[in-house]
Amino acid sequence: MDKSRPPLIKKQVPPDQTNAENFYYVKQMQSKTQMVFVLRGGETIHGSIEWYDKTCLKINRDEGPNLLIYKANIAYMYKVE
Repeated sequence: MDKSRPPLIKKQVPPDQTNAENFYYVKQMQSKTQMVFVLRGGETIHGSIEWYDKTCLKINRDEGPNLLIYKANIAYMYKVE
């Protein structure tokens, strides 16, 4: 063994999940934040998040029926100012 080289240190693998997404959803649900959801096709949906799971968001809307949206279909979302 070569004593002139320092021992190899393995880098830690980052965690699979940080829970940041869950924290964000819970925060918006508790405050009933009005959001805009822009879907991949360009359609926009306005409402607040009622609940979520691994693949979907349930959106409560004032105008129109409540919706269940697959997360994969959401391009991005933002808070209504």
